[in-house]
Amino acid sequence: MPRTAMPRTARRAALLITATATAMTLGLTAPAHAKSAGDTARQTLPAGDGWASEGAGTTGGSKAAPEHVYTVETWEELRTALAAGGTEPKIIKVRGTLNATANGCEAFEAEGYDFAQYLADYDPAVWGLDTPVSGPQEDLRAASATAQNAAIKAFVPSNTTIIGLGRNAGITGGSLQIKDADNVIIRNLTVESPLDCFPQWDPTDGATGAWNSEYDAMVVYNSTHVWVDHNTFTDGRYPDSSLPSYYGEIYQQHDGELDIVRGANFVTASWNSFEDHDKTLMIGNSDSATASDAGKLKVTLHHNRFTGIVERAPRVRFGQVDAYNNHFQVKSGQLYVYSFGVGKESRLYAEKNSFTLPDGVSAGRILKKWSEAPLTATGNYVNGTETDLIAVHNAEIPGEQLQSDAGWTPVLRTKVNDPRALAPLLAAKAGAGKIC
Repeated sequence: MPRTAMPRTARRAALLITATATAMTLGLTAPAHAKSAGDTARQTLPAGDGWASEGAGTTGGSKAAPEHVYTVETWEELRTALAAGGTEPKIIKVRGTLNATANGCEAFEAEGYDFAQYLADYDPAVWGLDTPVSGPQEDLRAASATAQNAAIKAFVPSNTTIIGLGRNAGITGGSLQIKDADNVIIRNLTVESPLDCFPQWDPTDGATGAWNSEYDAMVVYNSTHVWVDHNTFTDGRYPDSSLPSYYGEIYQQHDGELDIVRGANFVTASWNSFEDHDKTLMIGNSDSATASDAGKLKVTLHHNRFTGIVERAPRVRFGQVDAYNNHFQVKSGQLYVYSFGVGKESRLYAEKNSFTLPDGVSAGRILKKWSEAPLTATGNYVNGTETDLIAVHNAEIPGEQLQSDAGWTPVLRTKVNDPRALAPLLAAKAGAGKIC
């Protein structure tokens, strides 16, 4: 926590006909997996639905035996279920909100750690800005951070489906780690960004120093065939605006919402809602990770809603990333840096997305060049008008010219919507509690 009198069958049929007709009139399309019958916990990624459908596709725990189907109501029950049965197919159903930090930050504090003393010891007026912090309070901060790290991470093994039950299932304070795994499905969860209880002060970060935090809400690390669908990622109760400042810098306790890194491959993220966050979605986390990431990080992002996002939606290194039919809403008055970050050896294909920008925010800011890498950006709409994002960017930011043509064409797609229909479609269908 931060410091600081129709028969039922006929009636249902009539409602279905009415809803279908309305959707057709509006030009909207429900998710392809909505057509699957049976238990939603056993649904699998549809054929051709993004990079995660490559090869044998992504089935998660759909083949789980009855003894490997769990319903969990606490964070520890989740971690226990994840560890049970090794990599045998398993389904974990989440009921309610699992709180990984129910006892507060104090539960992780090493004996002798004193935040007030930490602030006094490393005040730039005392410590300066040229040397990384060290000494007893930094050692105790690190020990406290180690305790939190051990408590709030849950490791997801291969052949697993985690799915929220109903409209109000989720996780707060925890970090889902999909690491060294294959064939994982995560659906229908509201995941509140975990708070780092013990950010480190780095006086050498930038001109005036910065607080650096750990813990992403969800990480895909050296894992393959992962489907992340119909989840809501949010800062929830603790937006950055609620966090205090020390030494003139925000006491940043958030990291990413979804990071896909270190050899991860064949990932589809669909129908998610990413809300009110700074560093949102990173694909590839280091320019130096050539050995692990070159030729990998193949990710599809489709029908996701990004609202109130500052940057990294996504930032891409190395990967062939297909981003289509996503909607980006920049709120009036919010801090906004960019949406698509073009990084080292990336090959981003951004097609038929839509953007709602307020007055004063130019379409030239949608793209951000971090390294020399070509991309394709076609059929995208800004405030209802088709816009050549690369041309606008290059015209407005002449010192940061982007190259056209990613050199590949995505083929693993299902239904592609008219970008002009995306805002209402995703407001209605994307995020947790809206699974069909």
